[in-house]
Amino acid sequence: MYVRYLEAGQAEFIASRRGCLRCPRSWKSLESTTGPVLIALHGGPGAGHEYLSPLGDLYTGPWKISTKNGDEGFWSFNLFIRELDNLIDHLHLRGRGFYLLGQSWGGVLGATYAMRHPDAPGLKKLVIAGGPASIPLYLEGLKSLLAKLPADIRETLEDCDRRGDHHSEEFQKAAKVFGKNFVCSLDPLPEEVQAGYRNLKEDPTVYLTIQGPAEFVIVGSIRGWEGWKEAHKIKVETLLLNGKNDEVTNLAMYPWFKTIPKVRWVTFEKASHQAHWEDRERYMQEVGDFLASTDPHERNP
Repeated sequence: MYVRYLEAGQAEFIASRRGCLRCPRSWKSLESTTGPVLIALHGGPGAGHEYLSPLGDLYTGPWKISTKNGDEGFWSFNLFIRELDNLIDHLHLRGRGFYLLGQSWGGVLGATYAMRHPDAPGLKKLVIAGGPASIPLYLEGLKSLLAKLPADIRETLEDCDRRGDHHSEEFQKAAKVFGKNFVCSLDPLPEEVQAGYRNLKEDPTVYLTIQGPAEFVIVGSIRGWEGWKEAHKIKVETLLLNGKNDEVTNLAMYPWFKTIPKVRWVTFEKASHQAHWEDRERYMQEVGDFLASTDPHERNP
């Protein structure tokens, strides 16, 4: 299904009723099609939507809140799930159906939604792209990745972390090396990926509150999260995606595979955490086949 972009629209988000900014969203026209709609949940949290623009290949188809920093009670799973339900209802998707594709934190959110609402009206399929099933296992997997970095980079990261220094130029330079290896390996980075980093830098509220000061320093509200323990409740067909050099290692993805009843898992050999950029053609093939219920063996040569 291909959806032509027509115009931007606005949906009032629940957060705007709690002392925060009204949140604009753009969407593709829904009037020209009748099938299920793909809802993409971006990562970070707080990275914005721009870096997921390659998903437009599937459908030829930011909001920013600078308050509530550190308020774990506000920035909860409940809030994000209510906002997702709000969007689904605003676009009247319950009857026609929808797919959820969550990347990174978005994968965690999408899985949580499917676990908490296994009979959600309209939910057809779920894609968890680089969303860890367990934060403790995510951190355990990161140890092996950090060990692969040059000794001076690893020592800089470890020393800065011990001192609580996550903002100095020294730390940021070393963190970029980690990102180059395990987040997005493209050089130069696509402008849309850079936009995600800018969004996090300009307003790190959500990222700092839920995650922490870096990809490998988890001190926010998600620390200790073990989502896979409820994953048996997911009823829809689910596709798991990660890269061979992904910061979300197989160790952190495997519990999804073990627990979700109807599941397929694809690892991209040429990618890290952003396979939708790094191995774009195959990524769209795998996701497209899954959403279209096409068996990989049925592909045209």
